[in-house]
Amino acid sequence: MKPQDIGFFAVFIFLLVLKRPGYFLIAGLLSWLLAIPLFTTWVFFTAERLTWYGAAFILVYLLIQYKK
Repeated sequence: MKPQDIGFFAVFIFLLVLKRPGYFLIAGLLSWLLAIPLFTTWVFFTAERLTWYGAAFILVYLLIQYKK
């Protein structure tokens, strides 16, 4: 498990504890925004992980909105 994976799970659990769905949306968009400069500097492994993390945050946001 890579350090960014541990950071993702820590942020994910923290956001679940806060119970604010809007924060998942913000975290997902920020993950995608952080991935853009990494792709331009050819740091593909971390950038790809950030895109997956962003998708996971957005998915949880959508699931919470669907549940309401």
